Amino acid sequence: MSFAASITDRAKAHPRWTALILGVLSALGFAPLSIWPLSLLAMGAFIALVIASDSAKSAAKLGWIFGIGHFTVGSAWIAGAFRYQESLPVWLGWAVVPLIGVYLGIYPAIAAALARRIGDPERIWRFTAIFAGLWIVTEMLRSWMFTGYAWNPFGIILLGPFDRPGLAAVLPWLGTYALSGVTVFVAGALMVLTVQRRFGPLAIPAVLLAVGVYVPAGEADQGTVQFTLVQPDVRQDNLNNAATFETQFRNIATLSLPRDPAQERLVIWPESSLPDYLRGGYPQIYYDRMTAGGDPILARRRIARAIGPRSTVLAGVVDLEIVDGRAAGARNAVTAINGEGEIVGGYSKAHLVPFGEYLAMRWLLEPLGAERFVDGTIDFWPGPGPQTLDLGSLGRVGPQICYEIIFSGQVVDQNDRPDFIYNPSNDGWFGSFGPPQHLAQARMRAIEEGLPVLRSTTTGISAVIDARGVVRQHIGSHRADRIDGLIPPAHAPTLFSRLGNYLPLGLAFLVILIAVVAPRRRQG
Repeated sequence: MSFAASITDRAKAHPRWTALILGVLSALGFAPLSIWPLSLLAMGAFIALVIASDSAKSAAKLGWIFGIGHFTVGSAWIAGAFRYQESLPVWLGWAVVPLIGVYLGIYPAIAAALARRIGDPERIWRFTAIFAGLWIVTEMLRSWMFTGYAWNPFGIILLGPFDRPGLAAVLPWLGTYALSGVTVFVAGALMVLTVQRRFGPLAIPAVLLAVGVYVPAGEADQGTVQFTLVQPDVRQDNLNNAATFETQFRNIATLSLPRDPAQERLVIWPESSLPDYLRGGYPQIYYDRMTAGGDPILARRRIARAIGPRSTVLAGVVDLEIVDGRAAGARNAVTAINGEGEIVGGYSKAHLVPFGEYLAMRWLLEPLGAERFVDGTIDFWPGPGPQTLDLGSLGRVGPQICYEIIFSGQVVDQNDRPDFIYNPSNDGWFGSFGPPQHLAQARMRAIEEGLPVLRSTTTGISAVIDARGVVRQHIGSHRADRIDGLIPPAHAPTLFSRLGNYLPLGLAFLVILIAVVAPRRRQG
């Protein structure tokens, strides 16, 4: 009996339902559940379904259904955002998430269809390699199309616990998307060995996986720059409540007070840390809404008093774009303020969240009653992309605001490499599953770029991540606290930091080429 026939005999009578269930199970390896063995088994079984399909068209349908289950579960945290939008019903969030899955399911469908088209189901190892290579390509495509949605790359399931990098330690030589391809291939290999009842060889990768995910990270390297990272625990319900603005500032200011006024240090605040406008040049009507007496200079000076004369703070703020005397747009920004109340640097978020920070196709959707999923009436404008801020003796920082950190190969200015990445975020609307998934992706960026990440959030999880992806210190969800320490040192530039996503893309095409072309040459 052929391999494809044996798979068909073992498949359930309803392959589409099977594909949906496997898609759901494959997402359970993501944080915080982290049941990665189940994800591998589900992905391997899905590859078996693709092999057993009778055409590229049927493989595409199975891939799409698998993707609906996979991405609906992996993105379920998005529904929580609708609890904080008064103009939209909460139930709409639970309708939007499956619709996102319907769209994202296109990418596994493409991988499955192309694998079935160009791969030979009877050459199961080569077929699995082709599918893994195509998974790399389609996962990269997902990170780019329609501004991209790179959340939860499949390889992230092999990231270890907080105190160890796991098999993600290979990211400096592969990159995130190539690790996803390797993970898919391993899942397929486990499936093939199981079906062939080769239990001896099967034990080898199973043991290596189990050991590799939990290998200790070793001793931590010591840095030299002092920092204070603050998590104020401003709940999403109160974040935009003007009645609590002054209390919010006092709380974050108190958490930021210097313990040694003579010590030079960097203070790290989260996204949305200040309701005040800190830059000059706006019409007075906008300053009148501030908590600091309607004067941006006074606002900066009281920040300086809070942090002390030897400190510089990085704060998540909103800047305005004024056109004809009114705010035509806004910037989700980082502003650096020194101990004299002077602005010494700034950055504007480049990778904005569609329907969160701007209403895509506003010209069409606004007349139909569509709104952004979060509060606000004007759209945010994107910045120019990754930048490095030179803070002198405090180091060179590469800001990446919130969602930006998930985009592999797009977080660092390659021509002006920073000493560390600063990732301010507001995860208060992410629910309980979103923050640990967001943190996991920040750890992936640290490993592949060889740079530490300092991550400050409004409600948690805030963390200090070293260049190996190890979480040295963290503050859990819904706690107001601070972390003091030394910024971990950067590693030498990695292979991935030099080549970027050309590296995984090149590996994908090489694998596909070898799997498709080499057999044909030997056959004459």
